[in-house]
Amino acid sequence: MGESKGTVQSRVWRDGQLIEKDFPFEQISDYLEQEGCLVWVDVCDADSPRLTELAGELSLDPNAVEDAVAQRERTKAIRYDTHVFLTVYGVRAAGRLPAGADGADTVDPAVGEPGLVFARVSAFVMPRGVVTVRASDFDVAPVVQRWEDNADLLKFGVGGLVHGLLDVVVDGHFEAVQLLDDAMEELEDDLFDDRARTTVVQRQTYQLRKDLVSLRRVVLPMREVVNAVLRHRQDLHHSAELDSWFDDLYDHVLRAAEWTESLRDMVTTIFETNLSLQDARLNTVMKKLTGWAAIIAVPTAVTGYFGQNVPYPGFEQKWGFWLSIVMIVGVAGALYAAFRRRNWL
Repeated sequence: MGESKGTVQSRVWRDGQLIEKDFPFEQISDYLEQEGCLVWVDVCDADSPRLTELAGELSLDPNAVEDAVAQRERTKAIRYDTHVFLTVYGVRAAGRLPAGADGADTVDPAVGEPGLVFARVSAFVMPRGVVTVRASDFDVAPVVQRWEDNADLLKFGVGGLVHGLLDVVVDGHFEAVQLLDDAMEELEDDLFDDRARTTVVQRQTYQLRKDLVSLRRVVLPMREVVNAVLRHRQDLHHSAELDSWFDDLYDHVLRAAEWTESLRDMVTTIFETNLSLQDARLNTVMKKLTGWAAIIAVPTAVTGYFGQNVPYPGFEQKWGFWLSIVMIVGVAGALYAAFRRRNWL
């Protein structure tokens, strides 16, 4: 079943070792004040009263709290007096639901390629803890698994939690970019397939351009987010041992950003190539039709000039008239079907 609105889960580590899970809400501030403790609190689909209560418990900035629940906030990192506020977006392919989610995403079969689903997660990063506020479509399980796989990083403080969160988000960006790259390769194959329908290729190209524009909006600002975390690492008691991990993360962010830029050029090339191929195919069709028209025009011109009108089977008979009508309709219908099948009409 999916997570209910306002669901809260929490964990606390001491010297890198997990000591308690899902502790009472009122103990959050107590753990944050204890030396050597590292706290994570997660609020799913937070409503205003629950988030206001949390803000009062932890002295969170009202502007950051407002941004955490506002719709369509951009990817960003802002430094406040007591914490750093982050907003990032996880990405997954439509139709691939997070663990525990209900329902299924719908994919337009006419488009042929799945779109991308964006899930926002905001984080209040404090010297001894992180509070995440997210929508239910952001799956936090991979983040927790990443912390467990790299438990040695948690002994270095809150930077280990931030790195695990951002690393999972960036990995999702890479998967989304790879998905679009694969879809573009398939679309390139369809471009040169004479059997491919032009309208399908056009719809697929439009969907890819739409997904790529949305993806760039969340991938490109990640460079500033990671830079902001590195700039404020002293304020957050960020251990120097984590610098190499964040440098590697920043390198991944740059690679994802550069990849999206290259895909932007590629999808533009695909769009222009599709138009060029349509013009080339139209010219080929016009040459074929012109050739046949020239062949047929010669006997038509000769017989018409000399007025040749000789008796034929059914001449001056009613059944002959109907025979000619059937031949005209049949041949015209066959030509229409053939031209329609080749997308000439």
